[in-house]
Amino acid sequence: MTVHLKKLSVGTETLESLFDRQKQALNAGKQLLHLTRNWPKRKEELLDGGSLYWIIKGQIVARQAIREFIEVSQSDSKPKCGIVLVPGLVPVWPRKVKIFQGWRYLENADVPADMPINETDQISMPVSLAKELRELGLL
Repeated sequence: MTVHLKKLSVGTETLESLFDRQKQALNAGKQLLHLTRNWPKRKEELLDGGSLYWIIKGQIVARQAIREFIEVSQSDSKPKCGIVLVPGLVPVWPRKVKIFQGWRYLENADVPADMPINETDQISMPVSLAKELRELGLL
């Protein structure tokens, strides 16, 4: 059974800035790797089609498929868990979440729906507008 992770995107102000940061990493020939201290106990469920759901400013705003988990050694500390992500962020309908540290599991029944994308792979409306309309109960 597939399960997902939700994770804060620390230092990111907007979904567009997360897109830009990842694009820069890919253009520099790097893989998309997010380091975390703890290894997930439900690793097999995550690798069975799971995604990392990014939280920016208290809202889940995008998802990204998880490719694998690798051990990353650092000379100054214990090895960390590297979450290797598949390139390509998928915007989702914004959903408020309580702030937490680290990551949390997200069950399939609790994931927000993907936002519609047009023929040129562009989001059909800005995430900030979708957020406001959702808060007003119009979406």
